[in-house]
Amino acid sequence: MSLYDIPVHTLSGHETTLAEHKGKALLIVNVASRCGLTPQYAGLERLHEAYEARGFAVLGFPCNQFLGQEPGTSEEIAEFCSATYGVTFPMYAKVDVNGPDRHGVYDELVATPDSEGTAGDVQWNFEKFLVSPDGLVVGRFRPRTEPENSELVAAIEAQLPS
Repeated sequence: MSLYDIPVHTLSGHETTLAEHKGKALLIVNVASRCGLTPQYAGLERLHEAYEARGFAVLGFPCNQFLGQEPGTSEEIAEFCSATYGVTFPMYAKVDVNGPDRHGVYDELVATPDSEGTAGDVQWNFEKFLVSPDGLVVGRFRPRTEPENSELVAAIEAQLPS
């Protein structure tokens, strides 16, 4: 099964897939509203805005598995992201990224190793996975890698389809 075929729910509750993003470079991120890394939303939004016209999107997947740092409802998450960080990138329903209830999207993502060769479970909120326009997971950046880190930006630019 392709990453594009896995059922997901939008933050507003609609069932869909990632197929609408086929042909784009994607940065898939597990996000949280009450984490020390939450200010990364600002950098993620700047990346999304800077490269959207060139075939790029950030996709946010809220997750409450790390010390309960995303306890809100979908409505509360949407309001927080919009009001606090002006988030315009697509947000999906809260998911598990680790464990027996890990979402199918993350089953695919966690098989990809980071730059040190380590694959497996997501370490914390704001772990970033770079997906090529043809749906291959081509990069993994750990949570403390800021969205506008030069290595991450270069990797995104290398994947832009246009």
